Amino acid sequence: MSGINYSDKIPNNVNLSEDRVLQRALEHWQPNYLNWWQTMGPENSQTADVYLRTAVSVKPDGWAHFDYVKMPDYRWGIFLTPRDGERKAHFGDNIGKDVWQEVPGEHRANLRRIIVTQGDTEPASVEQQRHLGLTAPSLYDLRNLFQVNVEEGRHLWAMVYLLHRYFGRDGREEGDALLQRNSGSEDSPRILGAFNEKTPDWLAFYMFTYFTDRDGKFQLCALAESCFDPLARTTRFMLTEEAHHMFVGESGVSRIVQRTAEVMNQLKTDDPATLRAAGVIDLPTIQRYLNFHFSVTIDLFGADQSSNAAMYYSAGLKGRFEEGKRTDDHQLKNDAYRILSVADGQLREIEVPMLNALNEVLRDDYIRDAASGVARWNKVLEKHGIEFRLRIPHKAFNRKIGALADVRVSPEGQVLTEEQWRLHQHEWLATDEDRAFVASLMGQVTVPGKFANWIAPPVIGINRQPVDFEYVRFN
Repeated sequence: MSGINYSDKIPNNVNLSEDRVLQRALEHWQPNYLNWWQTMGPENSQTADVYLRTAVSVKPDGWAHFDYVKMPDYRWGIFLTPRDGERKAHFGDNIGKDVWQEVPGEHRANLRRIIVTQGDTEPASVEQQRHLGLTAPSLYDLRNLFQVNVEEGRHLWAMVYLLHRYFGRDGREEGDALLQRNSGSEDSPRILGAFNEKTPDWLAFYMFTYFTDRDGKFQLCALAESCFDPLARTTRFMLTEEAHHMFVGESGVSRIVQRTAEVMNQLKTDDPATLRAAGVIDLPTIQRYLNFHFSVTIDLFGADQSSNAAMYYSAGLKGRFEEGKRTDDHQLKNDAYRILSVADGQLREIEVPMLNALNEVLRDDYIRDAASGVARWNKVLEKHGIEFRLRIPHKAFNRKIGALADVRVSPEGQVLTEEQWRLHQHEWLATDEDRAFVASLMGQVTVPGKFANWIAPPVIGINRQPVDFEYVRFN
């Protein structure tokens, strides 16, 4: 079960060759995927040799094998963690019963919806990032971008396998549709709003991989609790890869902050105009990017009250983050949770049934986790003697979904009038001028060990290689 045979047309550890109908269906889908990769994947990446990691098994010692690979030759496959024959449902109405190896008829539509929504995010992020390789600040960063891209592609394969294997014709049609929607398309956009936003520069990319891929972590952790065992086993392996994406984001922002702090000390100034003239990104601009990506991402968790979330939990389709570590009854029928509401121009907390507030529970877990990385960025500023501190905005800031949608709230949590919002919005969210300035710094650096002026080198390289290793070889 744990070994992966890369001589197969579709590498896998699910005994694909034993199901000829399924194998043929996926082999029919594969050329469409490769065509999508060529047309919507990383631009001008086809001929380079990239130092990528590839899983050789789903065991802890099987992650990962590093070698040079041409991007079109990367072997995407289907990997599930081994089946635990003793696994039981541990939340919802089915506690203590065997988990499902096939899709229960009554949950077919909802499970398909969950898988399609998760699957749609994977190619979307590749599409959002497809131009970034042309402005990579180093070969180290270019390699990390390409690693993120190929793993998002494999996550798409994981969801498509589930659709083909367990949902018949409907699943095959949904698998095809995952390649027909495109990020930002007016006619056929991606399902979730954050995945139709542009990622035009590397500061946006690092914020995306820190904040939005962290949403992926929490969604996958919730799905890893599912009573639908193939989904749980699939998402557990995906989490192994997701960790690197968040590392790319956290370390990338940290290195930008470090470089800015270095120049601030060299020039003995915090004046944004002076720092911009010196070719680094001023801290207020970094904060405005942070505000945007954080607020867009927390909308991905959905409405603060949701009957669907309650149904998914009670039915055993989707659990909470780290469900097994919680000490309640794992059914929550008598539990309550406090969520935000607006009354008389003020934010108020109201108590609602926890089952209906599970989106908010997951969102709050996410916010606590995201704050820890921001604290580490502030340690960089503290180390350099800089008083400025980056902050996560209030969770009601710039929301588009749920009870807080379009309520005007400052980053500090003050409810505003439309006029107050209009007057101060440019202080809180990246402006066209900000984005044009950041874009002006972007330019591809292809000399091993060299880095763009606006970002510091990493402390160590990938896979214990030196920082000046030739992570990408151009042919």
